Amino acid sequence: QVQLVESGGGLVQAGGSLRLSCAASGRIFSINAMGWYRQAPGKQRELVAAITSDGSTNYADSVKGRFTISSDNAKNTVYLQMNSPKPEDTAVYYCNARKITPIRQYDYWGQGTQVTVSS
Repeated sequence: QVQLVESGGGLVQAGGSLRLSCAASGRIFSINAMGWYRQAPGKQRELVAAITSDGSTNYADSVKGRFTISSDNAKNTVYLQMNSPKPEDTAVYYCNARKITPIRQYDYWGQGTQVTVSS
């Protein structure tokens, strides 16, 4: 099992900055990728950014150039640096850890942290 604990959410003004953290514990040696997802009221959960164990990253088009995902392997922590957030970035942000085996994929989730961007 993998446990994920997010922190860093809150209220931020549009154009400001905010950093989310996700601390992983448990069987983290088996994780292939980690990412941040978000879910706004009435909308489906969507991928924001992801980083693989070899450091490759990918981003949703809506956040490219504004958000940066990074990892500190020594601290087993993944970060999401949110620069120039917009009101439409308001959502609950969830940390995800993914394990991929030849048989199936395992997804682990944090409890979520609210991000509210004021205009």
